[in-house]
Amino acid sequence: QVQLVESGGGLVQAGDPLRLSCAASGRIWTDYPMTWFRQAPGKEREFVAGIARSLELKIPITLYSDSLQGRFTISRNFDKNTVDLQMNSLRPEDTAVYYCAVSRTSVSSHIPQSPSVYHYWGQGTQVTVSS
Repeated sequence: QVQLVESGGGLVQAGDPLRLSCAASGRIWTDYPMTWFRQAPGKEREFVAGIARSLELKIPITLYSDSLQGRFTISRNFDKNTVDLQMNSLRPEDTAVYYCAVSRTSVSSHIPQSPSVYHYWGQGTQVTVSS
């Protein structure tokens, strides 16, 4: 069984940076995607960024939501089973609960973006960006 614990959320001002972290317990293969989603009030949960070691390419690959416009960076420590999300130039529209998720489906060459294919979820951490 995999358990995920997020940390690092908080209240910041527009333009500030913030770093989220997710620590996983249990066995996670390097080709399992570790991914960040977020959910704002009244909206559906949306993909933010994911990372895994590709079975096909034999290297770590990442995927970001187009809406981020290069402001976020995901990183992963494959030995420690942790994944971080560095968020820069935060905007009020980034306000949401951010969730860490892991899928048991190995990544061949693409990080999956649908929440339905992820098997494990953290409890979420609130990020609030004031204008």
